Amino acid sequence: MSETIDHVSDTAFWVAYYRWMETQRPDALFHDPLAGKLVGDRGEKLARHMGIQRAMAWSMALRTYTIDRYILEAIEGGVDCVVNLGAGLDTRPYRLDLKPNFPWIEVDFPHMIDFKTDALKGETPVCRLERIACDLSQDAAREDLLKALNMRGQSILVLTEGVVPYLTNAAVAELARNLNEQSHVTYWLSDYFSPLFNQVSARGKMMRQLAKNAPFQFNPGEAPDDWPRFFADLGWQIDQVRFLGEIGRDLGRDLPANWFIRMFMRFAKEEHLRPYRRMNGYVLLKKGHEIVAINT
Repeated sequence: MSETIDHVSDTAFWVAYYRWMETQRPDALFHDPLAGKLVGDRGEKLARHMGIQRAMAWSMALRTYTIDRYILEAIEGGVDCVVNLGAGLDTRPYRLDLKPNFPWIEVDFPHMIDFKTDALKGETPVCRLERIACDLSQDAAREDLLKALNMRGQSILVLTEGVVPYLTNAAVAELARNLNEQSHVTYWLSDYFSPLFNQVSARGKMMRQLAKNAPFQFNPGEAPDDWPRFFADLGWQIDQVRFLGEIGRDLGRDLPANWFIRMFMRFAKEEHLRPYRRMNGYVLLKKGHEIVAINT
């Protein structure tokens, strides 16, 4: 298998490697032992090739932790089905505290579904797991699938972890419309990247590597309200937003930096650090048209 990102689905091996690395820490925020089984040695090779390993380890650990919390809280609040679009090598149906009859549906490219099903054939999920092969870039197939999935629960949470950034603005808009049309889809959990993140990351090695075959494309604008306005215009307003930098600070996992930057952070005022702590995170969307400001 290639040691480079040749297709957007290859990013699943890259990020799963960092879940495996986090699992081995004595102070791990979560335990994902199946991640190691899924990535083999390919994940480490991809991580070396893509670079910024320290920052990625920090980000992926907090991303996973944050989404775990969101999902469990949503289920406690009444969500009765999770649909994971672009599920990749996610293993939450095997490791979260879920009831045996809770429906969890994973959707991804056919080759990813086949790989994952074969790799985990000896493992038992903790809930009622179903995998569906579908190329979500195909409009008719996506629309038909979402209509069918709408009947699987009364209050459905849709997760698009690490999916939206790779889509064009037009593709995100179509997905938003499709999800909004489903009467039982009540929440949508998705990535958030601030304009500052886009400016800073554009100069980095990781983005240059991704640009070859899996570029970040979604960018609703550079003004602070462009992100919430984009989704509100399509019927999705912010219910909650959680920033990885702030969660990391609260957990004793502050922003990764060299010694000089760490020294600066010790004495910097919080308002100077806030834009960096709030560069990326996860947003829980609900149906509505209100533009809820993201204060970065």
